[in-house]
Amino acid sequence: MKKHTDIFKIIGLNVKAYRKKAGLTQQELADKFFGDRSKISDIEHGKEDFMLSTLLDIADGLNVEVKKFFMPIKKTE
Repeated sequence: MKKHTDIFKIIGLNVKAYRKKAGLTQQELADKFFGDRSKISDIEHGKEDFMLSTLLDIADGLNVEVKKFFMPIKKTE
């Protein structure tokens, strides 16, 4: 198990939750930045192959503060 696996899982779950809250599909979010839905899928599944700049772009696309991706989502969000 990799050292930072848990934080990547939390980030992935948060990206997915905020994407769904915004009413976007993976492809719609990907179209804003990458054009490749698999990149969003990899992030949502906790893969460690993305850069901070990618996460910042996703946060901008979802209109979410990037720090929220690092915290467990509260039930009310």
